[in-house]
Amino acid sequence: MADRQDKAALISETRRRFEAEYLPDKSDKYDSRDVERLQQDDKWVENYLIWRHDVVDDTLKMIDESFQWRKEYTVNDLTESVLPKWLFENGSIFLHGYDKEGYKLFWFRVKLHIRDPKQQLEKKKLVAFWLEHYAKRDHGKPLTVVFDMAETGISHIDLDFVRFIVNCFTDYYPNFLTKIVIFEMPWIMNAAFKIVKGWLGPDAISMLKFTNKNEVQDYISGEYLPPHMGGTDSFKYSYPPLVDDDFQTPLCENGPVTSEDEHESKEEIDVDTKETGDPSEEQNLIPKKMNSVEQIPKSEETDKTDFKPKNAKKALTTFKGPLLHISPAEELYFGSKETGERKCLIVLTNVTKNIVAFKVRTTAPEKYRVKPSNSSCEPGASLDIIISLHGGFAASLQDRFLIMAAEMDQCSGAGVSELTQFWKEVPRTKVMEHRLRCHVVESSKPSTLTLKENAFNIPAKTNEDLHIQLTRLLQINKRLQEQIDRCLWFQQLLVVLSLLSVTTAAFCFYLVYTQRS
Repeated sequence: MADRQDKAALISETRRRFEAEYLPDKSDKYDSRDVERLQQDDKWVENYLIWRHDVVDDTLKMIDESFQWRKEYTVNDLTESVLPKWLFENGSIFLHGYDKEGYKLFWFRVKLHIRDPKQQLEKKKLVAFWLEHYAKRDHGKPLTVVFDMAETGISHIDLDFVRFIVNCFTDYYPNFLTKIVIFEMPWIMNAAFKIVKGWLGPDAISMLKFTNKNEVQDYISGEYLPPHMGGTDSFKYSYPPLVDDDFQTPLCENGPVTSEDEHESKEEIDVDTKETGDPSEEQNLIPKKMNSVEQIPKSEETDKTDFKPKNAKKALTTFKGPLLHISPAEELYFGSKETGERKCLIVLTNVTKNIVAFKVRTTAPEKYRVKPSNSSCEPGASLDIIISLHGGFAASLQDRFLIMAAEMDQCSGAGVSELTQFWKEVPRTKVMEHRLRCHVVESSKPSTLTLKENAFNIPAKTNEDLHIQLTRLLQINKRLQEQIDRCLWFQQLLVVLSLLSVTTAAFCFYLVYTQRS
């Protein structure tokens, strides 16, 4: 508690001093969006402080330098459309896969880089584009940089470009680097990397990992290494579309998925056309459970929680998107092979007035079965998605899930053919995306939507299951109460109409009686 209070005080001091000492004289050198974010995003300020060892003077200098650089490179406005297409097609720089600690890999394929002063600025902007793209998408989670230097020579050495990459992590993107894995650096480049070490500084030097085929798997598992690095990853870079975590469509537990968009790779289509999973899994269909959500006091999007060890209790959280509320918000908890927890529950709640189509993708389609993986959710309804580990596979920190959702027109159907056509035609700008990562629980069970195998046949007696059941009953009760309220309203309306009818009839009888008299 004291540490958090101290950190909050440092964040407040940093903001106050930046506004007083830097902003008056240099406001024209900063992007107003960065200044606004600095005042609102505690995590961003904290990362600056961490990267400068909580020394406020050094932190302010870094903020000043990075803000000026961000405006010079128009970082907030870097998109695919403003960068030359050939930059993406070249495939020398991209994001793909995860290291053994679950950090995203930022690849530099050095042999594809040609030193050309005329293209230098555009290549630097491409690096900035990828860094900003990932920073915004994954809320500043650090990266692992991989320099693949296989088959490189003296013609590929570009110290100016390397220095720019180093500066991005040391000066512009605070606390954004976990390690730099250098694969098979040619001996002729030893002298060049002595210069690079001088740019990195003592803290970052410890992050350098020089590797070969025998050593690189100390940091990155073979499933995310290409064959020439001793791995088994069959990934082949191509553009378009933009490489985005290589999410693929998993098998639906009750059959293959057929509704996919036109940009999917052949590998994804092959996954779709496989046969279904184990019959034993088919028999263990889960009875529907309603979501247990925790109201979010600070953020409209995600319930932020501090990092906790693997065996710590973690409260249920909800991501509040414009189309769907998704629970849990950030992590799916699977058990280790010892605990035997091999199923997880994702709860989607449609918060719109229209039907919302959704589909689920994963970076490890061979491991998981998802039910349903491609369907739709009615307005105001909640829907459960069951994610099951398949066969003898175990969850890992590198595994990710992507939930894509888009609002359908009232006249659109929600059948398989309609969904197939819908995903082919819906603009990418109208698709909501949310990512979930996997967390492996070694011992004690966290308070999250993790389902045990025997939960299908034996009623669960844990506090968590009772809490879920209670929440479900409360939500059912709420729906019943709403229906009762509507019935009462109609009943009152009928009473009023009946009284009006009786009054009208009495008045008519009165008129008839007076006329006869």
